[in-house]
Amino acid sequence: MTPGEIDAELERHHGAAFAWALACCRRDREEAEDVLQTSYLKVLDGRAAFADRSSFKTFLLGVIRRTASEARRRRILPGMFLADRARVAASNAAALPVPEDRLALLSALARLPGRQKQVLELVFYVGLTVEEAAQTLSISAGSARVHYSRGKRRIASLLGIAGKEASRV
Repeated sequence: MTPGEIDAELERHHGAAFAWALACCRRDREEAEDVLQTSYLKVLDGRAAFADRSSFKTFLLGVIRRTASEARRRRILPGMFLADRARVAASNAAALPVPEDRLALLSALARLPGRQKQVLELVFYVGLTVEEAAQTLSISAGSARVHYSRGKRRIASLLGIAGKEASRV
């Protein structure tokens, strides 16, 4: 791809990329912005090269996931207290007003195992197919489908949705 084509692709997928960066950074907007900027720089300077083995969007979301993981490993402090974590989480949650039903959904999503949460966020918040989510997470499509199905069932259970309504979650 030419530099102009890369710029156009980054611009085209910016909304989905930012949504995924937020998901990878536990909804911390400042951290997500840093991760996104670092990811864009990796793509632009060639440290992360698009090899045309998937869609550009899938490639970009994978770069964001790995960059967020690297950032998380770098910032973990051995002496960080649980109270500090709770304070930071509370300040992040208080930053934006969220309707009560969305709060319940986000709370239920946060209680899912990691892979289920990642697959559901990629499908519902970023708009990928389950197969594209699998590519982004470097897992098989079958594994992604299992995580997707189990995650939806668990969300329905946590929200108290049963029967036909649960299949629409």
